Amino acid sequence: MNQMRRQSLVAYGQALQETVIDPPQPQGHEVLVRIERCGVCHSDLHLQDGYFSLGGDKKLDVSSGRTLPFTLGHEIAGVVETTGPEADAAAVGRRVAVYPWIGCGTCKSCIGGEENLCSNHRHLGIAVDGGFATHVLVPHSRYLLDFAPLAPDFAGPLMCSGLTAYGALKRHANRPERGPLLLIGLGGVGMMGLAIARALFRTPPIVADIDADKRQAALAAGAAQAYDPSDPQARKAIMSAIGGLLAVCDFVGSDKSLQFASGLLARGGKIVVTGLLGGNFSIAAAMFGIKAMTIEGTLTGTLDEARELLDLVRGKNIAPIPTRGRPLNEAQGALDDLRAGRVVGRTVLSI
Repeated sequence: MNQMRRQSLVAYGQALQETVIDPPQPQGHEVLVRIERCGVCHSDLHLQDGYFSLGGDKKLDVSSGRTLPFTLGHEIAGVVETTGPEADAAAVGRRVAVYPWIGCGTCKSCIGGEENLCSNHRHLGIAVDGGFATHVLVPHSRYLLDFAPLAPDFAGPLMCSGLTAYGALKRHANRPERGPLLLIGLGGVGMMGLAIARALFRTPPIVADIDADKRQAALAAGAAQAYDPSDPQARKAIMSAIGGLLAVCDFVGSDKSLQFASGLLARGGKIVVTGLLGGNFSIAAAMFGIKAMTIEGTLTGTLDEARELLDLVRGKNIAPIPTRGRPLNEAQGALDDLRAGRVVGRTVLSI
């Protein structure tokens, strides 16, 4: 077997470097997947930095518990190359998307089917080595999902950006049928959210992003209207055209995005937050009761939701979001472009 090449995190806050090792040998139920594509996610930036911003000078340190060199990347599609002795050998050769949000298997979250919420998780590219490499070791074949006839460039990102958007949209239930849904932030997750929302709901969503190119891409992809949340007149324009909103997805997750969203809510409105940009948001406690409002966080999605999403994408023939392919050895350049806001849609590494 060829050696395994990785673009590795060797020190927090530093550029990725190539490392080469022998591929791991699957044991028990484990499966070794030869990676074809791996999407580059904004959370990879936080992990590279080693922290999440909590506003001001406060930081949430996420550098502990990870042995360096470490392989980032969790939006993985590839081909089963070898299996452990207790795994299904017939799986060899299957082209699969890899569900990366793997839990401990024994806690209440895992038993309840919510491995993505496990506190002692083994999330690929987060807690254990992930997809910025030629191979990835998956603990069980149940995490492998057939993606045909989709392209691997689309299937890999569905496991995070697509799943995160889908999980957020599901939490709005029937609200988008009672008035337009607003999507804030048009990165990979936001663009996935736009595509999925158009398949789920009758009324196309409205969108908001500070980047004019991303707003234009969203309009081309079917958004009803696009607004610049940094424009002081944007909130007034939305309220004048639509009125208060019942459903908002915040794919940014910053103090500014939450202030923008909460200022647009009608009574009974709900904001679902998935973004992790950071900052510190506050609101008068009385407003929760006065406006009967909800602010809810969500983290990726369950294995069942990943299956649902793949079925939805195939059944509704949902089109891929804008994607740029780059070779594995340009992983750091892809992260740099993402950090600088130069990416429209998703960057996907070709292995």
